[in-house]
Amino acid sequence: MQKSCTVRASGCEIFKGCQLTIGLDLGDRSSYYCVLDEAGKVIQEGSVGTSQKAMGKVFGSIRRCRISMEVGTHSPWVSRLLLALGHEVVVANPRQVKLISASSRKDDRLDAQTLARLARVDPNLLRPIQHRSAKAQGDLMVIRVRSALVEARTALINTARGLAKSLGERLPICDSDQMGVEQTEALPAELQRVLEPLLKEVVSLTEKIKELDRRVEQIAREDYPETTLLQQVKGSWAFDRSHFRPDVGR
Repeated sequence: MQKSCTVRASGCEIFKGCQLTIGLDLGDRSSYYCVLDEAGKVIQEGSVGTSQKAMGKVFGSIRRCRISMEVGTHSPWVSRLLLALGHEVVVANPRQVKLISASSRKDDRLDAQTLARLARVDPNLLRPIQHRSAKAQGDLMVIRVRSALVEARTALINTARGLAKSLGERLPICDSDQMGVEQTEALPAELQRVLEPLLKEVVSLTEKIKELDRRVEQIAREDYPETTLLQQVKGSWAFDRSHFRPDVGR
């Protein structure tokens, strides 16, 4: 069995004249791959950096193969990169692949080999999924950024309310986007000074959230016209944009 950290196209005869299947176990900084020939024999194994440059150098130097991987943080961009390089890509659903997800022995080499063997026999055994497009993923990131800002604002408001209560005082009840320094006017001067930095951040976050609201509305209007139907239903996306999910499940 030949081991190598990269697949070298020049002078590498093992990648010529047969149908190859590759299992790719994705890691955060490096990923392990296993190459099988038509007979299921391991002809090469190695690791590759989990970056576009490293992946492109390794898998761009070989002819079309079937490459399988588990779904994860890196699988969307890796699968799109490999498809662009001309490979057949199978993204496995880990909840359906018990040989890997439920295994008591977590080993990158064995996982890569298992992915390769299942993909070689029948890709359907991996219960493959299809990632959303790069554009849809970018649109969804806007929603997630907004959600993170809303969570941060809520945490700051709760902290301010808790600090006020600890001194026997209370901030007035109001919507989150109405909370600001002016809401402390009835509080003791010292407490106002303590809470001021928190509430200024709340105001700043509210401005950013409103800006993202406008951006989400523009994205929905221009690229996802079907969402207009949801806006006609009470309690729908029109009232809670955090529920908007472009291109879900695709």
